[in-house]
Amino acid sequence: MTLDTNDKYALVRGLGLIAAASVIIGNVIGTGVFFKARIMTCNVGEPTWVVIAWVAAGLLALAGSLTYAELTAMKPQASAEYVLLRDAYGKISSFLYGWMQMLIAKTGSMAALAVAFAIALNSYLDEKLGYTLFSIPVGSSSIELTTLQVIAIMAIIIFTTLNSASVAVSGKIATVLTFVKIALVVLVGLGAFLFVTGGSFENFGMTAAGAECLDVTESQRYGHVNYSFFAGFAAAMLGALWGYDGWNQLTFVAGEVKEPNRNIPLAIIGSTVLIMVLYVFVHIAYFYVLDPTSIASVNKDVAVANVVLAKFFAADAATTLTGLAVAIFTMGLVLSSLGSLHTSILAGARVPYAMARDRQFFSRFGTLSINGVPIASLILQGAWAILLILSDSLWRLYDKENALFDTLTNYVVFGSFIFYALITSTVFIFRKRYPDAERPYKTFGYPVVPVIFLLVTAWLLIQTLYDDTANSLIGIGLILLGLPVYYYLNSRNKNAETENGDQ
Repeated sequence: MTLDTNDKYALVRGLGLIAAASVIIGNVIGTGVFFKARIMTCNVGEPTWVVIAWVAAGLLALAGSLTYAELTAMKPQASAEYVLLRDAYGKISSFLYGWMQMLIAKTGSMAALAVAFAIALNSYLDEKLGYTLFSIPVGSSSIELTTLQVIAIMAIIIFTTLNSASVAVSGKIATVLTFVKIALVVLVGLGAFLFVTGGSFENFGMTAAGAECLDVTESQRYGHVNYSFFAGFAAAMLGALWGYDGWNQLTFVAGEVKEPNRNIPLAIIGSTVLIMVLYVFVHIAYFYVLDPTSIASVNKDVAVANVVLAKFFAADAATTLTGLAVAIFTMGLVLSSLGSLHTSILAGARVPYAMARDRQFFSRFGTLSINGVPIASLILQGAWAILLILSDSLWRLYDKENALFDTLTNYVVFGSFIFYALITSTVFIFRKRYPDAERPYKTFGYPVVPVIFLLVTAWLLIQTLYDDTANSLIGIGLILLGLPVYYYLNSRNKNAETENGDQ
C-alpha cells in the first residue's frame, strides 16, 4: 500500500548508464583499497593469498551482482532491496533492513566518510586545520568540538544540499568524482611499475613472518602460535568484501535509472568487474614494490599506497617528484572521500522514502520536491549523521581508540551480510512465485551462481560468529532494536486507518 499524498510529483529517471555505474563505483572505491593490504597481509601472510582473497571477494560480489541485476531489473523501484525483502519475506524483514540502513549503515558510513575527508584535507594542508574549538573537562578526559568535526559537518550539509537539486545533477557530480577515483588507483598501480626502482616480483615468494601486526586477533595473525589459516583467510575475505561494499548501491536509486531494463544490469555487472580488475592490479603493484613484511608493518593509520608512492623515483629525483606524487595522491584521497560521501547521501535517502511510501515510516518522509527528490529524507539522514559526528567526542570517553560511527558500522557488517543473503535468496522465491514475470535480464549461471553466493556468505557468517561472537551479537541486537519501533509505527498506522474509517 502506498501513500496518496504528493502524488503529483514522482521520482525522475535521470540517471543514464555512465551515471548509474558511477553511483556504484563512486561508493565502492573509497579508502579500503589503499589501507586494507596491511591487515590482509597480517591475516594470510603471503602476497599470493592476499591477491586470491581480493579475487575471491570480487567473484563473490560478482555472483551477488549477477543475481541483483535480475532482481533489480525486475523491480526497478526506489530502495529496491527494501522492496524485494518486503515482497518475499514480509514487512518485518524489510523494516529491520531499513532500520539498519537509517540508524547505522548509511548514516554511520556518511559520518565516517565526512570525517575521512576532513582528515585527508588537513593532511594535504600540512595539519594546519586541526585544532580544538572548545573543551569541557570530564574526569581525566574531556568532551571537545574540533575544527575537523566542523569541516566534516559542513561536507555533509553541502552534499546534502547538492543532492537536493535533481537526480540528474547528482549523477553528473558522481560521474566526475568517479573518474577521479579510477585515475587515483591507476596512478598508484602504473606508477609502481613505471617509476619505482628496485621493485621485484620475487616479493611474491616471501612471507610476512615477524611482522608486528598490531590490533590483529591472534587466531587471524599469520605466524602466531594460535593462528588458523581458515580464520585468517575469512578475516582477509571480510576485509576485501569491505573494500567491495557498495556493489549493491544502484538498488537504492533503481527507480531513477533511465531505461532500467538495459542500464541496471549493465551498470551493476560492469562496475563490479571493473572494480575487481582495478583492485587486483593495484595490489599486485603494492607487492611488486614492497615485501609482505614491510606491508604488514605499515602503521594502521597510513595508506599502503602512500608508502609505495614514497618509492616512486630514484634518489636523485626523489625530493621534488615524490613529494608531488604524494601531494597528488593525498588530494585524490580528499576527492575520493567526497565521491563516496556524495553517492552515499544520494542512495541512502531513498530508504526512508520507500519505507514512508509503504506506511512503515512517518509519512513526511514519503514526499518529493518539485524536482522529484526526497528532500525530507535527505535532511533526516544528514541530521542523524551530523549527530553521530558530534556524539563522537562523548563516545571517546569510553573508547579512546575507535570513533563512534566506525564502531557502529563495524557492528552491523555481520547483519549486512545476513540481509545480502536474504535478498539474494529472493531470486528463487520470485522464480517460483512469478514464473512468467518480465525479466529483462536473467541471472547468468542460475541457479549455481546464487547458490555459490549463499554458501560462501553462510561460511563467512558462521566463521565471523565463531571468531568475533560478541561484536556479531551486538550487531544483531542493534538491528533487532528496530522491532519495538516497527510495532509502534504499525499500531499507529492501524489506529489512524481506524479513525479515518470511523469518520
